[in-house]
This record gives sequence, structure tokens and C-alpha cells, in this order.
Amino acid sequence: MRAYLFILIVSALVAYLLTPMVKRVAERGKIFSPLRDRDVHSVPTPRLGGVAMFGGLLAGLIFASQMPFLNRIFVELGPIIGIAGAAGLLCLLGVIDDIWDLHWMAKLAGQALAAGFMAIKGVALLSIPFGGVIIGSPRMSIIVTVLVVLVTINAVNFVDGLDGLAAGVVAIGGSAFFIYSYWLARDASPESYANLASLVIAILVGACLGFLPHNFNPARIFMGDSGSMLIGLLLAASTIRVTGQVDPALIGQERAFATFMPIILPVAVMFLPLLDLGLAVVRRLRAGQSPFSADAKHLHHRMLRLGHSHARAVLILYTWTALIAFGSVLLLFQGWLFTACVMGGLAVITLIFTFYPLRMRQKAREAIS
Repeated sequence: MRAYLFILIVSALVAYLLTPMVKRVAERGKIFSPLRDRDVHSVPTPRLGGVAMFGGLLAGLIFASQMPFLNRIFVELGPIIGIAGAAGLLCLLGVIDDIWDLHWMAKLAGQALAAGFMAIKGVALLSIPFGGVIIGSPRMSIIVTVLVVLVTINAVNFVDGLDGLAAGVVAIGGSAFFIYSYWLARDASPESYANLASLVIAILVGACLGFLPHNFNPARIFMGDSGSMLIGLLLAASTIRVTGQVDPALIGQERAFATFMPIILPVAVMFLPLLDLGLAVVRRLRAGQSPFSADAKHLHHRMLRLGHSHARAVLILYTWTALIAFGSVLLLFQGWLFTACVMGGLAVITLIFTFYPLRMRQKAREAIS
């Protein structure tokens, strides 16, 4: 655990220190986020923050390769090269998009290329942890992996609409997923439990935490597509390494519920982005629009329309993410009844805070009438 914590801190420090440098480059290059009707910021803000987060990734991998506990992960370099190469490709694609605003089809093609490269290098779904289904065809494995990565990347991209929202949501969800991947590795192989999934998710959480102080409301820099696509890819890579490459049968029999966790937890961690993505696709298709067209009806826009301030809306969305992600992890250590009671109580409190502005409006109308 201490090794992962050290790598997390290294990634966070590098991302934190690089972000002001990237900000100055973006300002000198006049790479600002445009002011559009659907945006909530009112002043031009530099982007390219994903470049600093990518620096945190590289620093984390370099330091990890020199640590005795973690360097065994680097014996097989294919997956490391796959993740780092795909991350570099997406970061470059995001930088180009942040500067010239690429067509969505070009971005999707670039995302698929990066996901395919990662899959070819060994970070691919080999099985589906539901009924022990094995993906026998290498071609099908790559196709399924690419689809999973594309959904994850664009789900994170869709939720990146308020200052600090995407970085915070991924950091919270990633922390919950780290607990699961670390526990699973220790339970399955107590003698040698260093694993790539835990390393990648620790680096991801660190990069998000290092960038967040610069990005929380009022944001001094945005991560841009170079950041949102990068963290979406890393989140997908870590879940793929657990979901499709760890045999649930290796888990102790006393933890039988854990055999379902590879399905439940990735969905729980990504619940908010996936919900926003699903609602956006349905909404746009019903309106006869492309699923990738932009609008101002995302969950974060609805929170603002409820009457929440920018910062309070983000904090409430953080709370929902933590509730669902850590509530799912709690099932590993506690029974259904205890977990349901805890989650139910916290959900009621969060609901009250979420819809509190509506009650205030109602009281105001009653006072006027």
C-alpha cells in the first residue's frame, strides 16, 4: 500500500507543478476555451491541462519502475507500452482538438486507434465475468475492448462541464476502484500482489488530485479534451485489467459475492458519467440529432437550473459519486442489510441537499402569495 501511495503522491506533485507551466504556454498560444451558449464559464479560460496530467502519468510510471515492490510489473512491457502509448496518442489528439476543434468523427477515429493499440499490446478484455464467458477470438477481444474504452472516454468527456467536476468524479471513483483492485490482488495472490490495475488507478487518482486545485471553481485552467480523454482511457485500462483478466474463481470462497464485483464496480464507479452519457444519447436521438451534438441539458446544467451555485453543484455530484462507488465497495466487507441501511440513509441526506433549492423556491412563492 505504501508503494502505491508514494506513486500517487509523485503523480499528484508532478501534475500540480506542471499545470502552471502548461497554463502559461496556453495563454501565450491563446489556447482558450471558447465562450458558448451551453458553457457555464463567463471568462476565457486556458485549457491543455491534460498535458500536465500526462506528465503525472509518465512520472508515476518511471518512479514505479525503480521500486522493488512494483518493478515486477515491468517485466512484461507490452501492457505498459500500450497504456502509455495510447495515453500519449489521446493527449496529442486532445491538444490538437483544444487548438483547432476537430470534428467529432475525427476524434472518435483517434480514440478507436488508441484503444486498439492498447488492446493489441495486451490490455484487452479476455473474458466477461458473468457466467465465465471467455472471449475466444483475439479479433473479438480487441473489438469489445475498443467499444468499452470508447464508452468510458466519452462518458468522462460528457461529464466534464463544471470546474473540477470530471477530475473530482474520476478521483473519487478511482479511489473506490483502487480499494477493490488492491483487495482482489491480495486475496488472489498474497505472496505477490503488485498489479498493473492498482498502479494505473493510483497514478490516475494522483494526476486528478494534483490538477484539481488549479481546476476547482473558479478554474484557472481547464483540462480540455487532452485531459478528459486521457483520464477516461486510464480509468478504462485499469478496469479492463481487473474486469477481463482476473479469474473470479481465484477469489476466496468466503468472498463469493466478489465474483460479481467486476461487473458491478466499474458501473458504480462510472455511474454518474454513464448516466449522463445515456441520457444525452437518448435525448439527442429523440430530437433527431447526432449523439455527439452539444447541448446544455447535462446533469450539471440541471443542477445549476435547480438553483445551486457552481461549487455546490460540483460538491453534490461528488457526493453522489462517492455514495455509489464506495457503497459498492462496502459490500465486499459488510452484509447486504448493513450496506443498504448505510447507503439508504446517506442517499436520503444527499437527496435533501440536491433538491433543497426547490423547497426554498416553494417557500418564497408561499410567502409572496
